[in-house]
Amino acid sequence: MFTTLRQSEILRLVRDERTCTITDLAARFEVSDETIRRTIKPLIADGLLIKVHGGVMLPERLDEPPFPRRMGTSLEGKRAMAAHIAGRVRDGESLIIEGGTTCLRIAEALAARSRLTVVTHSIEVARVLNARNGNRVFIAGGELRADDSAAFGDSVLAFLRQFRVRHAIVSVTAIDLQGRFMDALPADVAFAQAAFAQAERRIVAADRAKIGHSALLHVFEPDGVDLLVTDEAPPPALAQVLAAAGVEIEVAAAAAL
Repeated sequence: MFTTLRQSEILRLVRDERTCTITDLAARFEVSDETIRRTIKPLIADGLLIKVHGGVMLPERLDEPPFPRRMGTSLEGKRAMAAHIAGRVRDGESLIIEGGTTCLRIAEALAARSRLTVVTHSIEVARVLNARNGNRVFIAGGELRADDSAAFGDSVLAFLRQFRVRHAIVSVTAIDLQGRFMDALPADVAFAQAAFAQAERRIVAADRAKIGHSALLHVFEPDGVDLLVTDEAPPPALAQVLAAAGVEIEVAAAAAL
C-alpha cells in the first residue's frame, strides 16, 4: 500500500513525468537522497516503479505480484472504490464478482448489504459474504489457484453461464491510454469475459496505479465496459476515449480521517 503520502505523491509525479531522478525527488520533498531511496523501495518491490540509473520510471507493462503483497497495495484506494461500488448495489440484487484483491475489498464492503445473490469463483469472497444477512452464495468448482484460492478452468466458465445477474464486478491489471482493459493471466481474462457476458451492468474497479499502463493480455475494448470506478480521475485523453465509448467514470473519494 501507499504507507506514506510521500509515496503516493511520488507515484503521481512519476506518472506525470514518466521518469524522475532521486536528486530531483529529494529536492521537491526537501529530504535527503537516502530518504527518497527508502521511500521508493516498497514501490519498486511492488512493481509500481522500476529502478533506473539515478532514478525511477514507470514500468511499461504491469504484471501481477503475489496475492499477499497485492492485498496491501493501494489499500486506501481499494477501500474507497469498494465503498463506492457497494453503494451502487441494492439489497436483494444479484452479482458475479471475481476473486482479486480489489474485489475482495469490494466483498467486504458488500457485507453491509442484505439478501444478495452472489456468484463467484473465490473461496475468500464466498467466505466474506456467505451466511450473512440472508445472502445466497454460489461458488464455482474447479482447480484452485494457490496464489489466491480462486478456481479456474472450463468448469468455472460453464458454471457462470447458468446465471443471469444484475452486476458483474471485476478488476484488471492495467488500462492503457487507448482505453484497452488488460490483465496478466489467461484464467482471469476468461473469467472476466464470461462474467460480463452474463450481466446487465459491467463494472471494472481499477485504482490509479493501473491507469496508463499495459499488461500481457487484452480483456475488453472500452465499449465492453459500462462503468469504471477508480480512485483518481484518468488523464483527459483517456477519459475522452472512454466517454466516447459510453463508459461511465466514477471517482471514489477516500473516507475522511
